[in-house]
Amino acid sequence: MMPKERREHILQQLNTNGKIEIEDLVNELNVSAMTIRRDLAFLEETDQIIRTHGGAILNKPLVVESSFRTKEGKFNDRKRAIAERAVQFIQDHSTILLDSGTTTLEIAKLLKDKTTITVVTNDIKIAAELLDTNVKVIVTGGELQNTIGTLFGPLTEQMLRGIHVDLFFLGAHAIHSQAGITAPTYEKASIKKLMIEASEKTWLVADSSKFDQKSLTKVCDLNQIHGLITDQHILDETEKILNEYLEVVTVEGGEKG
Repeated sequence: MMPKERREHILQQLNTNGKIEIEDLVNELNVSAMTIRRDLAFLEETDQIIRTHGGAILNKPLVVESSFRTKEGKFNDRKRAIAERAVQFIQDHSTILLDSGTTTLEIAKLLKDKTTITVVTNDIKIAAELLDTNVKVIVTGGELQNTIGTLFGPLTEQMLRGIHVDLFFLGAHAIHSQAGITAPTYEKASIKKLMIEASEKTWLVADSSKFDQKSLTKVCDLNQIHGLITDQHILDETEKILNEYLEVVTVEGGEKG
């Protein structure tokens, strides 16, 4: 197979599957790993793909992180509806972990009357929301990400490695059936991974605008978490695919957009 034919085959595979692995292409095309790497390098130089560790994905624009002010006003009614459903999973005397983000902030707003739960978070806005309540709040510590309000870095990771909680509400920048859950930076992905590992059960809380999107760094595959709470504007086909990996709960809320 000529180089041009191989590269066209690679692009066809990416259009079908969303991602490819070098090892799979080596076996499929019966060429060396170095040959595949040269093909991927060419396709990346021509802005057709983005190379990843051990493979590649299509060069679809990646989701980048927005400031809290930018995210705050988007899909608020959807996020509130998701939060209202999420708090129904919280039992008295439980310890819950709240990821940073605007949807998890909506969950925090609904916890103010709780008196027997403990909340662990790496989000200073969530901590501030629960300041004048009887909720026991534990802040992870770490370096502050300005304009976002998230704590991250070695101190955050050290703290997360030493805890175990009942329930984790995970926020997401991007969700894709093949790429899984992804985050804009390695630091963000690392924190989210540790949060999943520290939790007995993980629920992803994300509005439907986050689906069929990819960001830079892998957090986890969809089958590594328990379930998803989202709004009813999720596409039927997307919901069907997601149900193959995890439990999906949809709620009513917000105009389609």
